[in-house]
Amino acid sequence: MEFKIEKQDNYTLIQVLSEKLDTNVAPSLKSELVLISGKGEKNIILDLSQVKYCDSSGLSAILVANRLCKNASGTFVLTGLNDAVDRLITISQLDTVLNIAYSTGEAEDIIQVEEEKRSSGEE
Repeated sequence: MEFKIEKQDNYTLIQVLSEKLDTNVAPSLKSELVLISGKGEKNIILDLSQVKYCDSSGLSAILVANRLCKNASGTFVLTGLNDAVDRLITISQLDTVLNIAYSTGEAEDIIQVEEEKRSSGEE
């Protein structure tokens, strides 16, 4: 199995267990993301701490996750980036678009803050 998926109270944590997020893994990650989103989940944390290499199809999967969460009025957070993946995201200027956390705990905090903003805006 390439992913570990844990449903939490207000988000789903997806850990990519492969060292490469490339054309072999990205399509199945996109499928998982669409399934999770289809079940009504709007907040997703994608943990890439095991990933040492990411290509354009991996970036595409990350952007799919971001778009699904945005469309559902939720929050997408990327965490566990190693140097090579972090550099790729920075070079692609996706660091200006994505929520990036250094730990799962920090990612949870980002989701909590965004949830509070949304609920206070809706009241």
